[in-house]
Amino acid sequence: MDEAVQLAAYRDDAQDPWLQARDRAMVELLYSSGLRVAELTGLDVQPSATAKGWIDAQSGEAHVLGKGSKRRSVPVGSKALDAVRAWLAVRNEGLTAATAEQTALFIGRNGTRLTAQSIWQRLRQRSLKAGLATPVHPHMLRHSFASHVLQSSQDLRGVQELLGHANITTTQVYTRLDFQHLAKAYDAAHPRARK
Repeated sequence: MDEAVQLAAYRDDAQDPWLQARDRAMVELLYSSGLRVAELTGLDVQPSATAKGWIDAQSGEAHVLGKGSKRRSVPVGSKALDAVRAWLAVRNEGLTAATAEQTALFIGRNGTRLTAQSIWQRLRQRSLKAGLATPVHPHMLRHSFASHVLQSSQDLRGVQELLGHANITTTQVYTRLDFQHLAKAYDAAHPRARK
């Protein structure tokens, strides 16, 4: 589907409060917790023995099943929790009783669990509508989460745990980005930087 068709389709549903609540909750969770898109699609409304993941609003944590079938818990920020609550308040509107029983947290209008591809498409549509030069994708929000946490905390091991990386070298890509940021700040501020 070309960008003009995607943008037209997005405009058609941009006023839909149900889609707005769902999309906002997805974006907030991706950025707030650094989730992979597969972890987001695996979230259920309630914890269960078969759930790949769920949100514990009381403790402010997301429990997810990551790569290598490893479970981890990550904090969920207050804005993301508010967005999830708003989504849950409207989630079952317009659904039949059978589709409302779907366990998935994020569903489409037909009541089925959203796929990673549909989430990529929604984020792309939202970013095009917002007039962003580069279309946003889920990993971009995960990347922003990691960069911001690392810039604030300087705790590479903590970022590794939050992202669910098995190897610290995977996480070290963010230190290179952080160094670039520091180098720019140094060049701009230090009196002998350019000498």
